[in-house]
Amino acid sequence: MHGALGTLIWVVLIVAAVIALAAMASSGKTWDDYGKGRLSIDRDVVPESRTGSSTEPRERDEEIRQMIDARNALRARRGEDPVDVEQELQRLTVPKPRIDPQLREEIRQLVEARNYRRARAGKPPLDVEAEIEREISELGDVG
Repeated sequence: MHGALGTLIWVVLIVAAVIALAAMASSGKTWDDYGKGRLSIDRDVVPESRTGSSTEPRERDEEIRQMIDARNALRARRGEDPVDVEQELQRLTVPKPRIDPQLREEIRQLVEARNYRRARAGKPPLDVEAEIEREISELGDVG
């Protein structure tokens, strides 16, 4: 009796596999297509671009002003001085300079050479990462 149960399970498993393969072949979908649908994140269809409030710079700036005003209200309740809205907006919306890895490496070499000269002169070395960021920020101020 025990041997017949094992045989029955194998037969059912094989028949189910054959039916599943036949259903998959007749549907026209490939294995990669299964699981994709309207609600799937991993889709090949690019969603249409939305036209929302965050796409227009003027509207974006107005939303940032509202958030800064709300933060100023919180600061006022805590007894702190409010920040200048326009100055903070300017600080938040200024584009950051894009530095490619090769330029960053050149700046690193410059800072390391500067540290070598400082060590020979008996001065303490500079923090390499902080100096790299300072040099990058100066590059942003030039343009």
